Amino acid sequence: MIEPPTERIPVVPPSAGRPRRRGVAGRIVGAIAFALVVSVFLVPDLWFGLDRWSPFTQLIAFRPVLVVAVAVMVVVLALVTVGMRRAWPFPVAMLVVLALGVSMLAPRMVADPAPTGGETLKVLSFNVYTGDADVDALAETIRTERPDVVALPEAGERYRQRLQPLVEDLGYVSKASVGQRSQDVNGVIALVSPRFGDVDFRVGQISADSPFPYVEVSGGRMGELTFVAFHSVAPTAGSVAQWRVDLAGAGDWCRTGRPTVVAGDFNATLDHSVLREAMADCGDAASQRGSALTATWPTSTPRWLGTEIDHVFSSTGTAESFEVLDLPGSDHRAILTTIRL
Repeated sequence: MIEPPTERIPVVPPSAGRPRRRGVAGRIVGAIAFALVVSVFLVPDLWFGLDRWSPFTQLIAFRPVLVVAVAVMVVVLALVTVGMRRAWPFPVAMLVVLALGVSMLAPRMVADPAPTGGETLKVLSFNVYTGDADVDALAETIRTERPDVVALPEAGERYRQRLQPLVEDLGYVSKASVGQRSQDVNGVIALVSPRFGDVDFRVGQISADSPFPYVEVSGGRMGELTFVAFHSVAPTAGSVAQWRVDLAGAGDWCRTGRPTVVAGDFNATLDHSVLREAMADCGDAASQRGSALTATWPTSTPRWLGTEIDHVFSSTGTAESFEVLDLPGSDHRAILTTIRL
């Protein structure tokens, strides 16, 4: 008798599926670790305020550009996943990081409701780059726009003596925070229209080590309003500590309880937690109009590639307009805003 062949059933060892599961877990852990490293550079302000120290202070000023770079990374990783499905944890993890970055920028791209009623105040701010900006072009802008108040960082008495004769027939008065013996880069000028009458100018410093004195304007027909022309030190590797002091001091004007407008070169963007915390009691004109991603520095790059470090902050009212102007001779763009007080 011929016995039928017995069917052999393959026996799968209990551990046969484990290497695959371990591989998936490893890729997920790797993707999370990679995303965390990238997030340290993209959103260091969410990592216990790392943006307060170099090199994160400098990097975060260009967060809009970094967000675009991360978006490109997500697309590339997604394309890799098409041919290598096992890589899916990486684009997913990076998409989460991208969402964090976008969430930090999005509020500044949405305009606040348009203000109605109240008195208007037109403010012009322009860093004149060590006093080298074209004074005739600036004077023509003042003649055309007729701002109520003007802040001119990196301008001292030398620049004031060149500008004042060009606008004196319009009734403007001005004050420089440093004298003729000092370089223009050390000073700031406040210029005031005749509508406010006989105003008072006061020159002061945030701290004894602050290199740039400010000019404070009050009195006359300004009523309770105070205007400040301000310039912070740049956060270079050796000056980040002083930069933090300068910005913290600028925030004091927002907490006086009086209507105050502070304008100038803050050398910081709204991506810096130091600036956000310092000026929490003031509104940023560019952000209120959904224009806070337009670069004001440097002029050597397109407006979408630089960074917005020039601001007009107000403790009262809302900006009804905001515009970035290109004026010759400076590495900064000018900003012009009208605030409904």
